[in-house]
Amino acid sequence: MNSLFIEFRDPLFGVIIFFSLIFVIALFSYWWGRFKRNEESRYLKSFMNVFDSMPTEQELKSLMTSKAISGKSALIMAQTYYHNGDYEKCIEIYLIMLEVQKDPNEKKETLFLLGQTYFKAGFLERAQEIFLQILKQFPRTPKALRYLLIIYEKMHQFDKALEVLEPLDELGINNTKDRIYLQAISIIRSPKFSVEQKSQHLLGLYKEHHLLSYLIFEYLFRFTPKLAWENLDMGETERLVDLLWNAPDAEANLDIIHSNSYLRELFSAKGVELVVQESTVFEFDVLIKLNIADQSGATLQFDYLCGECKQIYPFSFHRCPNCHSIDSVVTEILLTKDHVEAHHSLQ
Repeated sequence: MNSLFIEFRDPLFGVIIFFSLIFVIALFSYWWGRFKRNEESRYLKSFMNVFDSMPTEQELKSLMTSKAISGKSALIMAQTYYHNGDYEKCIEIYLIMLEVQKDPNEKKETLFLLGQTYFKAGFLERAQEIFLQILKQFPRTPKALRYLLIIYEKMHQFDKALEVLEPLDELGINNTKDRIYLQAISIIRSPKFSVEQKSQHLLGLYKEHHLLSYLIFEYLFRFTPKLAWENLDMGETERLVDLLWNAPDAEANLDIIHSNSYLRELFSAKGVELVVQESTVFEFDVLIKLNIADQSGATLQFDYLCGECKQIYPFSFHRCPNCHSIDSVVTEILLTKDHVEAHHSLQ
């Protein structure tokens, strides 16, 4: 008996017990981790299978009700369809989420995402209904008000769009650009005014606020070029470079061109009148050198950058298609081959 107690008190016995415990714990941890990984793998596989073949509305509703697919997983799935441009499936998932959800804040967020998807898909009236529903329950929702404003603008309901600015003003949000922009668009689309009256109204807006230079001078150069040249803001010439480049040569005001260094370089590059021999703008300088050498084959094209979200478009815009900011267009010059000249040279 005493020998047994001696063995328990042996340090080697304690070491063996210690390492045995470590082995058992490690073995248990390994198998538990492996079990959890298999569970996660099975869950992920079943979740990914949803992407391979979209379940029916009833199947998806059943999966979400039984918690086989969590709300977060359904949201990720919907967003994946949204970013892939499959708005129909995205909308279907959001509608089912709304049926399953109980929490008002969760419903509000899902409603907003649903309205955003309807808007992106071009279903403006349905998007309008969703955002009005959000505002009925949650009046102080600036994001919903902003989307409603843009929807009314796209539907040419400018009076309603201006009404939306009032609650935004009450929320302390600065809407100066939106108000002036809607006024300008209303003037341009109004059947009450003649072209001359529209030009004068737009020019008055610009002189008062010094905003929307691209929108206003685009209209002026298209319909009343003489008025555009007489009131051209020299501080905006770089931004309006494409309008100036594409303006008919016969309508160019040479006195105004000679009074501004940038305009002298631009119209020398264009070949209207070779006033300067070089330019600080690389693209202009190349074209001027070609004009001096009496050669052709190059011209300018333009890209349009949003100064807010930095998205680039091949077309001009007044409200950014991506971030919906107003008057954020930045015109970028591109030197390119003159396809017209190349075509003539082949004949």
